Amino acid sequence: MPGLKDVKDKIVGVKKTAQITKAMNMVASAKLRGAQDKMESFRPYAEKFADTMRELSQGMEDANLPLMEVREVKTVEIVVVTSDRGLCGSFNSHIVKTVEKLIAQYSGEGKAVSLVTVGKKGSQAFKKTGKIRVSYNDIMGSFQMFNAREISQDITENFLNGDSDQVDIVYGKFYSVAMQKPERGELLPIKPLESEAAQEEAAGGSGSYIYEPDPNEIMEVLLPLYLNVQVYHSMLEVGASEHAARMTAMDNATNACKDMIKELTQLYNKARQAAVTGELMDIVGGAEALKG
Repeated sequence: MPGLKDVKDKIVGVKKTAQITKAMNMVASAKLRGAQDKMESFRPYAEKFADTMRELSQGMEDANLPLMEVREVKTVEIVVVTSDRGLCGSFNSHIVKTVEKLIAQYSGEGKAVSLVTVGKKGSQAFKKTGKIRVSYNDIMGSFQMFNAREISQDITENFLNGDSDQVDIVYGKFYSVAMQKPERGELLPIKPLESEAAQEEAAGGSGSYIYEPDPNEIMEVLLPLYLNVQVYHSMLEVGASEHAARMTAMDNATNACKDMIKELTQLYNKARQAAVTGELMDIVGGAEALKG
């Protein structure tokens, strides 16, 4: 059985750890409110933007618009959006595992894979694979739209140069404080809405629109903006998910510390009781020896 001082030192150490995890939980909770409000305010804009792009792209010739050009897929680029910081449970590891499965799938199909990592954790996870084309680290803590614009311009240029035939994005989507799941989307080429879906949407009352100027001219301007919106939206989702995951992880850590303190306190009491009993036995034994 460990000594009383050792057990007492452990209790003090665990209590200090519990104070830290509780403080981190409160900080994550405060940051989550702002990140969640920002994300939820942007979601309707991103969804409506996507709907408008699908409506505009119906019946268009992809040859007229380079970003809609569908070609034989030989090289796939995956944009991986993770957080810069850890201590948020298995949030980042789930994203990494999803990307690893995608890499295995594409490699099995004979396709080359390159990565664009947004966030330090994704960069660290895939650093040894040699597949990272470019990394954007230390921006997830205070990113703005210009960061998303820089990323989308880079992957667009790579696509237009023919160095990638398809661009996917994998990020952590925020469902609730208790649930964040990896989400996969296809960024390039931008595909038009299928005719059946378009008919169903029209039947639902979406209506048809007359565009001025010509839809092709509008699309030339909106396609780059659409990519900016999609990348920025994924970064907002990861930002909110990271704080939610960290809040949950720190809450679990605080509860685990409380359980450890309880167990160590019981162990301390047993050790103290054993020490007192031993001292009493020595006193009684000494008294008996004097009597004899």
